[in-house]
This record gives sequence, structure tokens and C-alpha cells, in this order.
Amino acid sequence: MTAVAAKPARGRRLRRLLAVLAVAGAYPALVLGGTYWYFFQAEFPGGRNGPADAYRHSLASAIVAYTLSPRCVDWVTTLMERDGEGHPSRAMDAHNNRLGARIGATARSWNEMQQAVLAAVNQGAIDARSPDQITWLAPGAWQERLY
Repeated sequence: MTAVAAKPARGRRLRRLLAVLAVAGAYPALVLGGTYWYFFQAEFPGGRNGPADAYRHSLASAIVAYTLSPRCVDWVTTLMERDGEGHPSRAMDAHNNRLGARIGATARSWNEMQQAVLAAVNQGAIDARSPDQITWLAPGAWQERLY
């Protein structure tokens, strides 16, 4: 009788595991989908290393901080951008991720978060050093393609 009871219990555990994996996989897709929804509407120049790249990074980070935690943004920045070490574009991305996370963590609504990121990018600058200002590289480093 225990062998028969073990099969349904294993099946339930497997279904639960698959459900958790599906939810965990869906979250990044939702973040990216939301990010790119606004990204393509904004029509900033500089898909790589320019204002568009800055917008994409800061918005994605704001979404993650708003929906989960700024700590998650820190983890991803450490993993993906190596905390900005080694290359100017990584430093730019890490800078914008941190600023986006702060915006998302303090936003009171989705619309406020999205508008604050948009405003921050509109007030951004080339090689901005202030932790409160979005930054991007000089136009000579921009690439319009995202890949």
C-alpha cells in the first residue's frame, strides 16, 4: 500500500515543482515584455549605449524593484554587469540599474514609476556621474541595433 501511495505523492510534488518553475520563468518574460512595451513607444535614439539603452535598463530595474525588491536588481546587476567593472557600457548599465531600482522602490504606483523613469532619462546626460542622473555614452559609441 505504501508503494501505491508514494506514486500520487511524487506526482503532486512534480506538478508543484513544474508550477513553481513556470511562475519563475514567467516573471522575467513579464518584466521584459513590460519593458519593451514602453521602450518601443519611447523611440529614444541609441539602442545600445545611448539614451534608449539607458531607458531600457532603468525601466527594467524599476519594474523589478517595484514588483519584487531592489535587492533583486542588485543581484542581477552583479551577475550581468559585474557591478560596472571592466567596460564603460557595463558601468553605464550598472549605474542606470541602480537608479532605476531606487525609482521603482519608492514609486507609489505603476504609472508613477514609469513616468519617473521617463523623466529621469529625459534629464539624463552623456557620462553623468551623479547617482541621481541617468547616463549614457557619447553618440560615437551608440549602436541602433539591439543585438
